[in-house]
Amino acid sequence: MAHRWLRRLTGVLAAGVVSAATLGSARQTTGGLGLAGTVTALGSVFTAPAAAAGAMGQLLQQQTGTQYAQTVDEDELDSGFWTELPTESELLPTPTPAPTEAPAQSQPASQPEAAPETAPEGSMPILEAHYGYGEGERYISCGAGTIKNCTSLPASQVAGRVGQPLPFSIELNSSQPQVLLMHTHATETYQLDDNLWYDPDFAARSTDSAVNMLAVGAEMAAELNAAGINTVQDLTLHDYPSYTGAYERSNETVRRWLEEYPSIKVVIDVHRDAIEYEDGSRVKPVADINGMKAAQVMIICGADNGGNLPNFEQNLTFAAAWQNQMESLYPGLTRPVLFDYRYYNQDLTTGSLLLEVGGHASCLEEAKYSGRLAARALAALLGGTPAE
Repeated sequence: MAHRWLRRLTGVLAAGVVSAATLGSARQTTGGLGLAGTVTALGSVFTAPAAAAGAMGQLLQQQTGTQYAQTVDEDELDSGFWTELPTESELLPTPTPAPTEAPAQSQPASQPEAAPETAPEGSMPILEAHYGYGEGERYISCGAGTIKNCTSLPASQVAGRVGQPLPFSIELNSSQPQVLLMHTHATETYQLDDNLWYDPDFAARSTDSAVNMLAVGAEMAAELNAAGINTVQDLTLHDYPSYTGAYERSNETVRRWLEEYPSIKVVIDVHRDAIEYEDGSRVKPVADINGMKAAQVMIICGADNGGNLPNFEQNLTFAAAWQNQMESLYPGLTRPVLFDYRYYNQDLTTGSLLLEVGGHASCLEEAKYSGRLAARALAALLGGTPAE
């Protein structure tokens, strides 16, 4: 994954500027790096590319006067680049289509045979994968799950947030909202059928709330409310008609909700991922939960980058606890928590996280099922009474 960071850094350095789109969500101004910081930033490009990206952004801010709070373009259409492709062991075998059975002799000759389950001409393949918990020094245990530390922070500091008390408390059966579900990229959508191919002309975007991220959020909201946790869902299509600037608009939306309802302690930005090989093959992360196929989910928690996320450790405590709860109840549902230099408006509460539910190759019903499971685990964590 490091080569992708380097490619982005090289492009920024060559241009000598930081685009307004790349910094669209910036809310905090950081100071210049100075000579020592410049040397450190350049020297760490190969050893710690994520941290280097952040440092280089601060350096360029000093030169351009642009606010800096984000290492990558939050509003880039293919911004699923943070997801590593599955390893060979994580790829699941591709099932062989069953041969079409010959019709029985008693059937009329005019009765059509069942269509073979083969990909239509011009379609592209979908590969199934089950992401594991990860191994190595970057992966930090948080009970039943793991956190992937993509920052320069020591593992001990990350591990120190695991098992800490939640930084907020939820009032059960409250008349006021406790949880806000929203969608910066609401028009992200899924495959409508559980096929192992996709139409390359399908953009995986839709304004139809029955098939995009609003549908997954609705499933989550219903579970949380049924468990006694007053939950509201914002239905704004922040990425339509313009994709660029979606995080700025969702920031304003969340601020309005918090101003009207200070009771809100948790804000979850629900997305789906985009995992794709260079040849166009797409990957759907899957898990078998209670005999049903579910889309694997991934929590993303941002780390402070020059003062833009002063409460990041509280968010990390929440991420670790939710991850552990999901994996304890539904083993295999999650991919490791991604802890990285991100912003995603996570400075607005001490319970702000981003949740990726499946990817653009996932089936809609699998994603809705995973949304329900993730919400049940969250309800259990927050002291509610989730559905069985």
